Amino acid sequence: MRLLTHTILLTVSLAISACAQETPVTNKPQIKQDAPKAEAKPAPKLPADLNKFAVVITGISGEEVYAKQFGEWTATLRQALTSQLGFAEEQVFVLTEKPEGRERKASSDAVRQLFVELKNALKPDNQLFVFFIGHGSYIDKVAKFNLVGPDLSAGDYGQLFNALPAKTLVIVNTASGSGEFVKPLAREGRIIITATRSGQELNAPHFAGFFIAALGNPEADADKNGRVSVLEAFEYAVKLTDGRYKKKGILLSEHALIEDNGDGTGHEKADAGDGTLAKITYFDSLPQQQAGGDAALAKLFSEKMRLEGEVEKLKARKTQLSEEDYDNELEKLLIELATLNQGIKAKQKPGSNE
Repeated sequence: MRLLTHTILLTVSLAISACAQETPVTNKPQIKQDAPKAEAKPAPKLPADLNKFAVVITGISGEEVYAKQFGEWTATLRQALTSQLGFAEEQVFVLTEKPEGRERKASSDAVRQLFVELKNALKPDNQLFVFFIGHGSYIDKVAKFNLVGPDLSAGDYGQLFNALPAKTLVIVNTASGSGEFVKPLAREGRIIITATRSGQELNAPHFAGFFIAALGNPEADADKNGRVSVLEAFEYAVKLTDGRYKKKGILLSEHALIEDNGDGTGHEKADAGDGTLAKITYFDSLPQQQAGGDAALAKLFSEKMRLEGEVEKLKARKTQLSEEDYDNELEKLLIELATLNQGIKAKQKPGSNE
């Protein structure tokens, strides 16, 4: 059985490699040539991925230096989402202290109204990414995110998130004291990232800037698969945050956490079951890009990603299963992957009408 499983694994790996080789590679270093060459026309922009929604809540700044910093982070994040990562502009909602254009006021009423709209717009298979940029507080064991006017607590946001139909939520709270948001927001299918490990870490964190810088950044792509996962963005931001404090020779005052197995306990690294879901969740829309606008092919790539995710989840559960059960489940998934990769390869052949 083990030999058969390893054989299937090798077959799947070769199939995945073949598919990857057939996918056009972008961002190759240009080779200098003597002969002048006509400028290549930029590839047409693919339609946005309507399966994804994003919310950016940028709270009150309090001081001009923070107003400038929060504004820059918000603008950079929105640009990355809509220009690099395939989010539709009309499905990226931004709430700020001083709204402009399509932005909304970062008030408790506006937040609640937006979540009512999301409840009606989202479907179970949609993905929702929520980012908090600003200050937080922790008073009388109640954690809040500072808004314009009355604040909302971690418990309030928990109720808002629980009312949404979407099963996949990525919540990134980069505020001070944000560690207290982990437990109230944790639930199966959610990835919770906070800039601090508790409500006691109330100095303004630097984590947000590094996390936003990781999105679509090849430097954050640790496994070099051409895309940045939520876990890779987290680890990249943690590394750069730690480096900043060490360079300045000061004590680290922010310890980011990640929680994605629903137990309500965050960790400073992928550990104790956390990190598995974040490892297979990405900000980009690679299946759609690989499919080149072909809806049927995009569906196949999405299914391929889902099966690869199931393999990763199974690996995380290996110690909980008997060797026979583990091998049987892995074999079943790998056979499905091999079959799916064959279908993708056939669909990618020029002139294929399958």
